Amino acid sequence: MNTEKTTISTDATQQENDRPALVKKIGRTTYRVHIHFSTTSTETMSDKIKRMLKNEIQQM
Repeated sequence: MNTEKTTISTDATQQENDRPALVKKIGRTTYRVHIHFSTTSTETMSDKIKRMLKNEIQQM
């Protein structure tokens, strides 16, 4: 019998519940992906997409 106790911080649980999540069910498995953004990032989403497209084209 496992006698170890597991505790979960309510602050961490609350933060996780506040984050948006994408949920996708494939067969009998449900995948939940939480979204997070860097607070120190200097690159906009548009810049990131352009950079990714540029890198993809260069690989061809």
